Amino acid sequence: MIYLFIATGTEELEALGTADIIRRAGLDLQIVSITGERTVTGSHGIRIVADEVLSEADFFDADLFILPGGMPGAANFAACEDLKERIRDHVYLGRPVAAICAAPMVLGRLGLLEGKRVTCYPGFEGELRGATYTGALVEQDDLFITGKGPAAVFEFGYTIVARMKDQSTADALAKGMLWAEVK
Repeated sequence: MIYLFIATGTEELEALGTADIIRRAGLDLQIVSITGERTVTGSHGIRIVADEVLSEADFFDADLFILPGGMPGAANFAACEDLKERIRDHVYLGRPVAAICAAPMVLGRLGLLEGKRVTCYPGFEGELRGATYTGALVEQDDLFITGKGPAAVFEFGYTIVARMKDQSTADALAKGMLWAEVK
């Protein structure tokens, strides 16, 4: 199971675009609110209804965690002790985490990106403790997939699909979504 977290101020495009691509690939994904409420208002005033809330979720079957960016969404992730503990445990078990835009700062502040090649929204590089910032649209290094920002949503989503399923599925999905025509 893939778990995508949302908080007040989450970047809607990064959350919903990523969720859409993953579900189109036939992968199981649950949207989890860290606020205690299922309905969360994103950074542009769009309300998102989560499948479950963090306090009630059981991540025994977690294959991947996803953190969309946006502000103050990423800052709200960084302030959520329960989420940070679950991320640490998840990584300790050798399971991957994907974060886009400002959200890689959560992983950086936890010290999880040491020695990794990562990307993030410009201006958040200083939060990536010990990582090598590349400025690429998407980076994948060991357990971590990072994306630069809203324009990276498609590449970010397809990279996740390739990691969790296979490259041919990601390629077929990108073709069916006409990604090659705009790329």
